[in-house]
Amino acid sequence: MTDSPTTMPRIGDKAPDFTAVTTTGQLTFSEYNAGNWVIFFSHPADFTPVCTTEMSGFAVEQDSFFAVHTTKLMGLSIDSIHSHIAWIENVQRKTGILFRFPIVADIDMSVAKLWGMLQPGESETAAVRAVFIIDPNGIIRLIMYYPMNVGRNMEEIKRALIALQTATENKCSMPLNWKPGEKVILPPPKTVDALEERLSSGLDMVDFYLAKKSLN
Repeated sequence: MTDSPTTMPRIGDKAPDFTAVTTTGQLTFSEYNAGNWVIFFSHPADFTPVCTTEMSGFAVEQDSFFAVHTTKLMGLSIDSIHSHIAWIENVQRKTGILFRFPIVADIDMSVAKLWGMLQPGESETAAVRAVFIIDPNGIIRLIMYYPMNVGRNMEEIKRALIALQTATENKCSMPLNWKPGEKVILPPPKTVDALEERLSSGLDMVDFYLAKKSLN
């Protein structure tokens, strides 16, 4: 059972909830998400080449996502649970990589539609390569869409996750191409007193509205 969507999910929205059969058993998304960051991603189909490289990439990174960033993974495609299990077995046998994160079996396309993963201009029966990053409060913080013929960039997904977590923890923003360890951007002053404080702060300033500082 899923909720009925009114619009496609947007950044800042509460993550649409659902209960579904997955490769690790039946799961309710809100329970899986509770207290943890989640990366929820879709792929067009099992037993396809680009999807195999992507899911293998997530599988290789799964432990570091959780250990370093307290982040869970969840996948989805419009395939049956039997197809998912057969694909997992095939990939493990051929490459030694095991997909241990849950993969939603969405044969009726209900979850894909709920989350805006099914986009008819690309395909009416296969999910696009969507990536959602959801925070521990169940709020969608980032959305990425890729077409079926272009694989995702794992380094950018990791960079974006760390940037979101760092910005949330430190109440700051990130400049272009920010990477961990680099300076962050502070919010611009909103009062005259804050402006005066900023001008005498000794921060790395391009101007009063663009000031950077190190978190180290």
